[in-house]
Amino acid sequence: MHPLPPSLGKLDPGAAGFGYSLADIPVPIVFAAHRIIKDCNAPFATLFGYERGEMIGASFRQLYQDVGDFVRVGELWRSHLAAGAIYFDERVMRRKDGSTLWCRVHGRSNTPDDPFAEAIYCFEPMQRGILPTEHVLTGRQRQILMLVAQGRTSGEIAAELKLSRRTVEAHRARLMKTIGVRNGAELMAWFNEREG
Repeated sequence: MHPLPPSLGKLDPGAAGFGYSLADIPVPIVFAAHRIIKDCNAPFATLFGYERGEMIGASFRQLYQDVGDFVRVGELWRSHLAAGAIYFDERVMRRKDGSTLWCRVHGRSNTPDDPFAEAIYCFEPMQRGILPTEHVLTGRQRQILMLVAQGRTSGEIAAELKLSRRTVEAHRARLMKTIGVRNGAELMAWFNEREG
C-alpha cells in the first residue's frame, strides 16, 4: 500500500508528518486513474466481496450492473469533478457474487483538465432496499432514481443531466408507476423506509 499520490497531497495526512496510507483509513476508499483501481484498502475490497489484490488494476466497470450505468455515471462525474471539487452521489453497485447494494460515493480529483487522471473515492454502504424489479428499469430511470434519492427536484435533475424538465418528469412518472407510488412525497417515503 502506497501513500497517496503527490498531486493529491492536500488529502495526504502524511504531508503533515502523520504518514497515513490508504490501508490505515477505516472506511472503504480507493485511488483510481482513468477509472482503473490503482490502490484500495481492505474495507473497499471487502464491501464488494473481493480480496484487495483482485481489485488492483481492475476497472470500476465490474462494480456496475451494466455498461450503460458505468458510462452515465462517468459522464456525470467528469462534469462535476473539476479543480479539486468534491462531488458525491448515491447509486446501486454490484458485488462479486452479483448481488447489489446502494452506495453513497464521495470523490475528489486534483487534476482539473482531466478529472479521472487521479481521483480518490470513499464508498459508504447504505441500508436501502433494492427494487425487486430493478432489472426492468431503464438506465436513465436508475440514474434519475439515484438523484431522486438525494432529494433533487425534477428541475435540478434536468439541469444536472442536461435534459428537459418534461423528459425528467416523464421518467419520474414511469418510475413511480413501476414502484407503485402516486407522487414525489410517496417516492421519498418509499426511499426513507428502505434506508432503515
